[in-house]
Amino acid sequence: MKTLLLTAFEPFGGDARNASLEVLRALPDAVGSFRLHKRVLPVEFGTAARMAEAEARACDARTVLCLGQAEGRPSLSVEAVGLNLRDARIPDNAGALPKDTPVIPGGPAAYFSTLPVKALVEAVKGASVPVSLSYSAGVYVCNDLLYSLLHAFRDTDVRAGFIHVPCLTTQAKPGVPCLPPETVVRGVSAAIGALESCRDALPAIGFFD
Repeated sequence: MKTLLLTAFEPFGGDARNASLEVLRALPDAVGSFRLHKRVLPVEFGTAARMAEAEARACDARTVLCLGQAEGRPSLSVEAVGLNLRDARIPDNAGALPKDTPVIPGGPAAYFSTLPVKALVEAVKGASVPVSLSYSAGVYVCNDLLYSLLHAFRDTDVRAGFIHVPCLTTQAKPGVPCLPPETVVRGVSAAIGALESCRDALPAIGFFD
């Protein structure tokens, strides 16, 4: 089976739970022809990205899909682009609070996801799960992770991308849009399934595919 590195984040910002972590735990160990190599990352600028890159290399994953929680969003968000910017609203879990600093000094302003983002959106829609194509992964640790991975694996055959998931109904956040856990798991599974039909060579499967 092909290995897909699937990551999620620990809780942060004073919350006891993180939707991405709960979805990661609920997913099976294999989807289609992919063996899911699951890892939980710290909500820390730089550290999360270094851990994910090292894990991808160690398990020889050619596909990396990262999950993160986007409180306030009503649907799954397939991220199209990572920005070379850190501008934290709250400290990360190590206390870092970067403002207006680059993820990679001297790096490009942005990278497009190397996953077929529009195909993933259509697959999630086909599973009857609310989803949208997003052009902003924010400027917190989620974006930091996405941009760093795309930079690290540029000019390689490793594909990387990010999906934000909304809060779950089990998190009991009054007034915050949320979806049932089983719905989000179904949507992420559909996205992973869509990756099976993609061509293996880069850059043909990029954003402009």
